[in-house]
Amino acid sequence: MNTADRQPAQDAHVTFRGVQKTYDGETLIVRDLNLDIRRGEFLTLLGPSGSGKTTCLMMLAGFETPTGGEIRLDGQVINRVPPHKRNIGMVFQNYALFPHMTVAENLRFPLSVRKLPAADIDAKVKRALGMVQLESFGNRYPQQLSGGQQQRIALARALVFDPQLVLMDEPLGALDKNLREAMQLEIKHIHQNLGVTVVFVTHDQSEALTMSDRIAVFNRGVIQQIDSAETLYERPANAFVANFIGENNVLPGTVETLDGDDCAVRLDCGTLLKVRAGNVRQGSRAVVSVRPERAVLDGTAADCGNCLDATVRELIYLGDHVRVRVDLAGNHDFTIKTPISRLDHSLRSGETIRVGLDPEHVRALEPMPA
Repeated sequence: MNTADRQPAQDAHVTFRGVQKTYDGETLIVRDLNLDIRRGEFLTLLGPSGSGKTTCLMMLAGFETPTGGEIRLDGQVINRVPPHKRNIGMVFQNYALFPHMTVAENLRFPLSVRKLPAADIDAKVKRALGMVQLESFGNRYPQQLSGGQQQRIALARALVFDPQLVLMDEPLGALDKNLREAMQLEIKHIHQNLGVTVVFVTHDQSEALTMSDRIAVFNRGVIQQIDSAETLYERPANAFVANFIGENNVLPGTVETLDGDDCAVRLDCGTLLKVRAGNVRQGSRAVVSVRPERAVLDGTAADCGNCLDATVRELIYLGDHVRVRVDLAGNHDFTIKTPISRLDHSLRSGETIRVGLDPEHVRALEPMPA
């Protein structure tokens, strides 16, 4: 992925080439970043705190300057272009609305600094309020709005001047769970309707999976994998991505045979598993990655290609499904998610059960460095 001499993709709206960032001259917050952001896509930069995702967004916005490399917008190098000349909309977590201005005045501000005619300003403000379904709120002040309404106005202000690119930095972090989920879908639908390019930063995996066309997973200043939500979840490139995206069980072992996409891993407990090969080599140490919902408890376990004995430790009822914690192949906290409709309701803690693992849904990955 990190090949600095790559040519930009033909539909690339933004390109990073060999971009680095350090604040102290020694520690690289962003390392040799090469990234194409496609025109009209919703790209999420996802990663833990300190992984470099927000620094990348700030460099693209113009609030930080790269230590090395180039950032291009529509083919033009923008490393030294000031933020107000980049035609980029920005949405922050804290809304950043002017408290002394009404909603309509907040939306007029970015248009007035661009010296648009008054009639055009009024029309654009009306359209932007319609986008976020707050047409009747123009005369209110920010402090008279709920958190969700303020976030909608912040979004409208970022879109009101028809920017070519919208950047969002943890914009939903201050909202409660239900409102956050509603806003995720609202932002996704607005993006689909407008077709504007969106770059979204979050550390929330479910948020990224819900909203994005593609997700770039960051760790220690490097993109570990950039793919669709389904590909990241089902076919993680390495153990970091497998552990960071969603829930994951791991079983340590050694790769005994490797044949294309198929391999056999001898677990440390002695069991041989047939699995799909990730970034492993024959004879190397590996961790077998298993999503909780991919482990099978019912009568079809014996048909899964791998069938292991396990001891039930705990059952946790969660309405539509049950989480079953088991001892399995040396992992004392192996978690299985099974739909309530398929659960054997006679199952009790302490019982020995059979657990099926289909090779198609189990991956061998190189262990994460210590």
